Amino acid sequence: MKFEIIVSLFATMIISAVLTPFVRRLAFQIGAVDKPNQRRVNKVPMPTLGGLAIFIAFTFSTMFLLRDQMPTQQLWGLFGGECIIVAGGMIDDVFELRPRQKVMFQTLAALEVYFVAGVRMRYLTLPFVGVWHFGWLALPITLIWIVAIINAINLIDGLDGLATGVSIIALTTTGITGLFFLNVANTWVAIMIFALVAAMVGFLPYNFFPARIYLGDTGAQFIGFMIACFSLYGLKNVTFISVIIPVIILGVPITDTVYAMIRRILNKQPISHADKHHLHHRLMQLGLTHRQTVLVIYGIALIFSFISLLYPLSTIWGSVLLTIAILIGLELFVEAIGLVGSDRQPLLHWINHIVKKLTSKNSD
Repeated sequence: MKFEIIVSLFATMIISAVLTPFVRRLAFQIGAVDKPNQRRVNKVPMPTLGGLAIFIAFTFSTMFLLRDQMPTQQLWGLFGGECIIVAGGMIDDVFELRPRQKVMFQTLAALEVYFVAGVRMRYLTLPFVGVWHFGWLALPITLIWIVAIINAINLIDGLDGLATGVSIIALTTTGITGLFFLNVANTWVAIMIFALVAAMVGFLPYNFFPARIYLGDTGAQFIGFMIACFSLYGLKNVTFISVIIPVIILGVPITDTVYAMIRRILNKQPISHADKHHLHHRLMQLGLTHRQTVLVIYGIALIFSFISLLYPLSTIWGSVLLTIAILIGLELFVEAIGLVGSDRQPLLHWINHIVKKLTSKNSD
C-alpha cells in the first residue's frame, strides 16, 4: 500500500477523533439524546449522533485525501446513498422514527446505490450446480441484503463500543480478504473500507465503556449500510465462497438478528418487537459486567473473522464441512446461553439423551 494512502488513513482517524467532541455538543443542542428507560443500559442521558463524526471524517477522506484512488461514478453514487441513510438516522436520533419509516429510508438508500453506484448481486455460482443468474430478482435480493445488514448492525448497538468494535473487526477482515484472497480487481473498495475503519478507530475511544457518546441510529445504520455495499462490491464474481465469507465475517450481528427473529416467532410476537434477550443482554444476565460482555463479543467476532480466512484456503468439500461445523458449534453456544430461551435447547437435550444412553449401556 502506498505511503500517502497510509498517511491519509492516519489523518482520517485524527479527524474523526477531533470531530467527535463537537458532534457530542451538537447532539445535546438539537436533542439527539438517549434517555434512560427499561430497555436502555445507560443511567444518565447520553448524546447519540456519534455516527455523524464518522460520516464526516470518512467523506472528507474519500472526497479529498484519497480522491485519486476513487472512481468518480462509484464515489458519488455511494455518497448519495450515504446521505440518505445518514439523514434518516439523524431524524431518528432526534425524533425517533417508526420501524416502517426507518425501512423507507433504508430502501431509498439501497435503491440509489443499486441504480447509480452499481451495487448489486446479479448471479451466483453454486458448487455442483453452476451459474444461477438472478435476472429481475437481482433488485429484491440486493435490497433485502442491504436492509438486513443495516438492521443487523443496528440491533447489536446495545452496549458501549459494541457495534463500533465488532464493525471494525468485520470491516478489517473484509478489507484483508478483498486484497489478498478474493482478487478483487477494484482495489479502491479495500482502500475505502480501511478509510471507514480509520474513522471508526478515531471515534471508538469516546464510545468504549464508559461511553461519552453513542453511535446512534445515524452511526449504526451508516456503518451497516457501508458494510452491505462493500460486501456486494466484493461479490462481483459471486461464488459459494465469496458469498459465505461476508456472512461468516458478520457472524455476530447476523446470528443475533436471526435468533431474535426465531425467538419472536416462537413467542408469537411481531418481528419488530423489542426485547432484552439479545446476545449482549444474555451474557450480562449470566453475570458478565458491561465491559466483559463487550470484550467477549469482540472475541467471538475475531473467531468468526479468523474462520472466514480459512475459506479461501479450503476446497469445496472443506468449505462445506467447515460450514457444518460452524453451524453446529453456533447452535450449541446459542442454546448454552439461552438466546432463544432457556427451555429451547433441542441439540443439547439430544446430546444429553445420547450420552445417557451410552453411559447406561456401559454400566450394564
